[in-house]
Amino acid sequence: MRDAGSNPFDGALYVFRAKRADRIKIVWWDGSGVCLYLKRLEKATFCWPRIGHHRVQLTSAQLMVLVDGMDWKRVRTVPVRPPEIVG
Repeated sequence: MRDAGSNPFDGALYVFRAKRADRIKIVWWDGSGVCLYLKRLEKATFCWPRIGHHRVQLTSAQLMVLVDGMDWKRVRTVPVRPPEIVG
């Protein structure tokens, strides 16, 4: 992990892309060991942000879209307002 401020044991998922962008690896700590998920697309590439030294945080919906091989940047969350009256 290049980001020195990150704690790999905090429950976060770390997603890495292969050079050709046809494969991703997701690594996370499940409390008892490190887990690895690998996916390879047969005829497409994964949508990825520009290469840089910054960290990108995705929502769970964006992650699911990324894993499906779609453009995760098009997923927008709708802000939910808390109820005004309870009871």
